[in-house]
Amino acid sequence: MEATGQRGKYLALLLLLAVGVRSVFVEPPQHATNLRSLADSETRLPCRYQEEDGEKVVQVTWLKELPDGSKEQMITAHFTDGHTEFGRYAGRVRFESSTPTGNSALIIPSTEESDEGRYICHISTFPNGNFERRITLTVWILPLSTLESVLLREGESYRVAASCRAVGRPPPRLSWDTDLPGQSQNRTKEGGSVSSYFSLHPLRSMNGKKLDCLVWHPGLEKPQRISNRLVVQYPPDATISTSVADWFMGLENAELVCNGGGSPEPDSITWKWRGGVLPDGVSAVGGKLVFGRPLRLNDSGLFECAVKNGVGVAKAEYELNIATEKSASTGASLLDNQLAIIICASVGALVLILAVVILLVSCHHRRKNKKLQMELREKTVEINNLSRQASFRRLNSVSSDPRSQSEDYALLRVDSRMKNSQLSLERPVYKGSQSTLGGKWGSPDGVELDDLGRPVVWHNGRESLRGAEVDRESEERRRRVESYLKSSNMSL
Repeated sequence: MEATGQRGKYLALLLLLAVGVRSVFVEPPQHATNLRSLADSETRLPCRYQEEDGEKVVQVTWLKELPDGSKEQMITAHFTDGHTEFGRYAGRVRFESSTPTGNSALIIPSTEESDEGRYICHISTFPNGNFERRITLTVWILPLSTLESVLLREGESYRVAASCRAVGRPPPRLSWDTDLPGQSQNRTKEGGSVSSYFSLHPLRSMNGKKLDCLVWHPGLEKPQRISNRLVVQYPPDATISTSVADWFMGLENAELVCNGGGSPEPDSITWKWRGGVLPDGVSAVGGKLVFGRPLRLNDSGLFECAVKNGVGVAKAEYELNIATEKSASTGASLLDNQLAIIICASVGALVLILAVVILLVSCHHRRKNKKLQMELREKTVEINNLSRQASFRRLNSVSSDPRSQSEDYALLRVDSRMKNSQLSLERPVYKGSQSTLGGKWGSPDGVELDDLGRPVVWHNGRESLRGAEVDRESEERRRRVESYLKSSNMSL
């Protein structure tokens, strides 16, 4: 007690000496700070004082303010006497550093909801006195969530299909992730408890569909998902199937299959024949009716299977007719089917090949037509040029060639002379005259006639040669014109 009194006096003296002195905190820099932590996790409350020259941190004390305004001492550390824990905080809190006067941060290893409140870090120094930092701690509780799915039956009225509940601090938010047509309703209770209910009208098509609950909370990086599949029960729907196409006497390994379906899975499948027990040698194995022997003629009749589950019963019937011998139509139909498949495949291949050939021929003719059109245009241009040149030649020859004019004049002169000769032949001829006419066939008058009986006119040597030359040139010119016209027609 005496030592405690002396320590109190010592602290009071330090307080008096610290009047007017300003404190220097490294963390937290503000006088008041808000922190947030999660329940069941470690919480750190920062506090570090920066000593000045000639200053010494003597003692560090952590206190918590109670709701009524009083202060509760948690832990203290003296620079020479070590640290001390008080009351219910003993074993629950500790200093972060082994030298609390240098680093006075407080650690709460496992935070509880009751740890929420205001904390005070009290620093005692010499000779500057006491300094404080206040920290307000908020404790969040991560949500604890559950989901309950309701067993539904087809045909029931509109009702709740699933319920999701979550408890946390602050209160979480719930939602549903599903494609089912329905509605949700949320309810919040005291203490951070939240519930959500999803309701719908149950149908068999909804069986097995997703109906997940999502839990949202600020302490979670992403929403928490609770997976769930909707369960809707409905009675089975029985059908009978078989792989046998032709039932005939003596057929082996024949069987009938009863398909039940339904939700839940059928728990029993029973077979009947003609309303009674099965024939000898026929047994039911699960959903199959197996004929363990060759078929007999008296196996014909009505077979019935009954499928039962927890919701209801469904029945199916199959009328079995057994022929005395195997039908030839089965093999024939199989062969016909194969033949039809082969024919169809062949026709398809031929059609494909024909289409390719037509395409290639069409492309070839198109290219050829283009080429012919180009050649025709070139020939047309060439013929037009040749015709134009020939026209120019004729015009030039008629208008400007003096030689041709002289030749034409010569032809005219020869023609006039021939006319004069004919006129002279028509005049009477007297004996003793020295005419140039001579008879070819020895006429009595001494006049020479040509093949047509006309008198022949003989000119002097120069004029005869001139006329023969003109005839030859005229004939040559005529042949050239005919040759040119013929070549032009061929080109066209």
